Parts: sequence; structure tokens; C-alpha cells
Amino acid sequence: MTVTGLSLETISILVGSVAALRAFQLFLDFRRLLASIQIQNNSQFLNCARKHASPDPLLTMGHDHFWLSKHGPFAERGLDIISSAACWPRARGSLLIADVNVIKNIVWSRGGRFPKPLAQYAIINFFGANIVASEGDEWKRYHKIVAPAFSERNNRLVWNATTQIMLDLFDTMWAGQEEVVVNHSVDLTLPIALFVIGAAGFGRPISWTENAVVPLGHQLTFKDALHTVTQNLIIKLLVPRWAMGFTQRFRRAGLAFDELHRYLTEMIHKRQGSQHKEDSNDLLSSLLSANDDDNLSKDEVKLSDSELISNIFIFLVAGHETTAHTLSFAFALLALHPDKQEEMYQHIKRVLPDGRIPTYDDMPSLAYSSAVLNEALRMFPPVSHVPKTSAEDTTFTLTDVDGTPKTVVVPAGLNLSLNVPALHYNPKYWEDPFTFKPERFLGDWNRDAFLAYSSGYRGCVGRKFTETEGAAVLTILISQYTISIKDEPQFAGETYEQRKARVLHAQSILTLAPTRLPLGFVVMQGVYVPRESCSARDVSLLWRSVNLFLFLRLTFSDSEQLHDAWSKDWSVSGPVIIFYAVFSSSSLDVAY
Repeated sequence: MTVTGLSLETISILVGSVAALRAFQLFLDFRRLLASIQIQNNSQFLNCARKHASPDPLLTMGHDHFWLSKHGPFAERGLDIISSAACWPRARGSLLIADVNVIKNIVWSRGGRFPKPLAQYAIINFFGANIVASEGDEWKRYHKIVAPAFSERNNRLVWNATTQIMLDLFDTMWAGQEEVVVNHSVDLTLPIALFVIGAAGFGRPISWTENAVVPLGHQLTFKDALHTVTQNLIIKLLVPRWAMGFTQRFRRAGLAFDELHRYLTEMIHKRQGSQHKEDSNDLLSSLLSANDDDNLSKDEVKLSDSELISNIFIFLVAGHETTAHTLSFAFALLALHPDKQEEMYQHIKRVLPDGRIPTYDDMPSLAYSSAVLNEALRMFPPVSHVPKTSAEDTTFTLTDVDGTPKTVVVPAGLNLSLNVPALHYNPKYWEDPFTFKPERFLGDWNRDAFLAYSSGYRGCVGRKFTETEGAAVLTILISQYTISIKDEPQFAGETYEQRKARVLHAQSILTLAPTRLPLGFVVMQGVYVPRESCSARDVSLLWRSVNLFLFLRLTFSDSEQLHDAWSKDWSVSGPVIIFYAVFSSSSLDVAY
């Protein structure tokens, strides 16, 4: 049999020859790559295929390899840099790094020596270019636009908005319940974080009752649209638009992307049409100002509509999903360690002995709340690695486990992966790293060994926003409720370690998230009275009663004198009643 003049035998030989040449080329490229990565006395980990879902020691490191292995591979080799090489589909190499000094050298370098590999960020570019997926002058432009929005004034707004959202939760959704059970913690923390970024970042307050209602002209709530999008980014990246109707999941994802785009457009148009734009100093105002020709200086480039939408989306995701997951882990860790939860409660009571609602000015004193948040971020970092590339030939110097200096030769073009879990679980910087110890953040601690917000010049611009929100949520919740793991019959016989492993199980989707985390919240008796349980009339009557009591006690020296005057002489009791009515009414107007 022949095909276009060639026999099948000839075609087979040609195809085989091309495949053999390609394989030989890959082999040579791979050998050259291994030769270029020189780590003295350090074995190399070979990865000869793409990463797949399940690990194979010869072919793949597996999904969530960095998170699952933590510092283990580095400890096995006695050095906090490991080389990784891949031969398919092309030869490429990278260095996995868990050494503080090397990481510090990378993140604080200028001149574009260690840029981001922007191709890896294509998954978040579907709306347009944004601050995360940018480098060089483009990043500086975005940073200049958004940085003023993360001011001390805005931090105070974040605290106040978070406080209001938490109290509204107690007053509405949890009102009248001694115990509240949630089957998955993110069902609670995702709305909290979304409401905070909506109110403090975009001037879009959302109430707990409004959250469940689909607005007119929409098919999904804002929360559901945003959450569905973040869970299905890979679908948007890989599936063409004409194929989005093939499966129910594709259709749901396509609807969510369209709905989210519509919500963001409505948010922009509403603010643009507001008569009070000049009174706002939030993130949305900063972005809109850069999108308006009238607000630009001569050398500034206008933010395009797609850039505007894309950056709003990035800050919504960064400001709600990562915070929500971190709060979930913090709740779980406190539930699993009641002694630490009690220690946190006592710390709050020492700072707020009168039981009042904390203010932003109290935040520096509420150090244990911030410590719990930081410890949750250390143990469950939102991202497992920070990718960089080496733009030039260079070397790194570090010491091995025995203190012997080692030199790593880094050729230009090599990928660098700052391994966050490995750094956060490195016993060189964190004593007993697998143990929940919030107190490690109360004194001096190695800030360079904490990469939850990235670090250096590209550190998270919204770090203080998250720190403020997290401290407020934890403080208000722990001052009112006790957190526990929900008891479930099917897990009645498990040990503490089994329960701990089950509820803290996590996997990466866009960021690290708990798989399923069931929690119970029990109100502390005598600590909090929901505001909706007593009306303004009830408060008014209480206030008037207190005024009358104080006035009478100041007027009469003892109870017997008060009884005689009140019952026998109207000339005494009459003026007292009239004066009390006038005094208490005017006082109530000022105090309530």
C-alpha cells in the first residue's frame, strides 16, 4: 500500500526517524541543563514530565507537592536549595528555595534581575492586564495608582466596616441562637471577607439579608458569581467560548463570568454617576480616577476599561478569597486548641475590661489576635510558591545543615521558586514548626522567614488591609463566642490526631483552601445582647429609669426621707417628675 507515492514502510521510517531525532535533541538539551545547574554536593531531583495529579518519584512531583512535602525534601538533602529539571515537553530547570538570605537577595534586587515569569499568570489575565500579572514600568504604573487607597484612613474604614459586619451577623443571622453550626467554615468566612472588601474597598456595602437575594437583571448573587469564577479559572483559560455550553459545569462557569463582568460594570457606572465621588478615597476611586482623562497628568497613561475591570477583579479575589480561607484555618486552629482560644479570650478581656466593642485604636494592643492570624498564615500560606526567573548568570551562597558554605551557580533563564511552605516549616527559623504557637509572633521573630504576603518590592500592597480585617474579625468573634469542631456521628470514634488531620485537610485551587471544615459557635452567656432584641423604646425607658434613680439619690440623703417626701408632699414629687422628664429626654438625645 502506498500513500502519495510513499509506502507505509517508508512513512513509518520517516516518522520514527523524526521521533528519534526529537528524543535525542531533548536528551542533549536535558544534559546541558543538568550541567548548567551546579549545586555543590547536592543531589538533584529529576522531573521528566509535566506535573500530574498523583506523584511519581521519576515522572512528576504531583499536585500540591510544595504544600504536602513542606520542608521535608530540603531536610533530606541537608540544604535549603534543591534543583529540579524537566525534559518534557522541553528541557527546563528550576531551583526550589527555602533559604532566608537567598530569598531576601531575590525579592529585594532591583534592575530586573529576578522578574516574574508572566506566562505563568495567564490564568488571571482573562479580563485584561493587572497589577499581579505585570512587571517593570507597567507594574510601577499600577502600583502608583492603587497604593494611595491603602492608607491609614482606609485601614480605619476597614476596621469599622468589619466591626459592623460582624455585629450585623450576630444581630440577624445568629440572633436568638445559643449555638450556631456551619457545615463548612467558608460558608461563613467568604461572605464576611466579601462584605468587607465590598464596603471598604469599593463602597458597595452588602447586608447579610441582601446577600441571599439575586438582584433584578441577574441570575446569580454577587457572592456566588465571584466564588464560582475563582473556582473555575482553569475552565476559562482552556475552554473556548463556543464550547462553554457542553457540560453543566461549563455552563455554570460561563454564566458566572458573564454575571461577574456585569456586576463589575454596574459598580463602575454607579460610582461614575455618583454626586459624591470626591468624598471617596477607596480603591475603586483610585482606579476610576486613572481611567478618567481629566485626572491624568501629561506623562500618565490612562487605565483602559479592560485594565480597570481586571484590577478590580484581582483585588476582589485577593481581598476576599485569601482572607476567607485564612480566617477558616484560624477558626479551626483555635477550635482544636481550646487552651490557645482561652488565652486569646483572656488577652482581649485585659485590653477591653469593660467589654466594649474594640476600635481601630485598640488594634496595637490586641497583639494576640494579630498573632493568631499570622500563625494561621504561617501554617497555611495562601500560595505555595512565588515564581521568579534569573535574567542573568549569577550565584547564590548559603550554608548546609552542618554549617558548611555552599555555592549555587545559576544560569540565565533558570526558573526560581520561592517555596513558601518549606520556608514556613523550616526549623532553622521556626521552632517546632508543626505546632500551633501564636505566641511566637508576640516577641521578636524573623520577618524575612514569613512569606505569606510575598516580600520585597513586590510585597502585597494590601497587607495592612488583611491584617486589620483579620484582627477585627478574630477579636470580635472570640470576645462573644467559643469555637469548636462540629461533632458528627460518622467520626465519633476518631482520635484527636485523626480529627485534626481531617478538619485541617487543604488543597490548592486558586489559593490554599480547607476541603471541609465543620464548626460550631456557642455564645458566651452574659457577654453580648443583640441590638435587635431591644428596641429604641426599650433603651429610652431604661435610660429614663437610670436618670430618675440617680436624680432621687442625689436629692434625698436616705430611703426613708425619700419615701416620706414622695408619698406625703406633692410639692416635692411634682417638680421631681417634671424635671426628670425634661432632663432625661434631652440627655437621651445626646447619648443614644
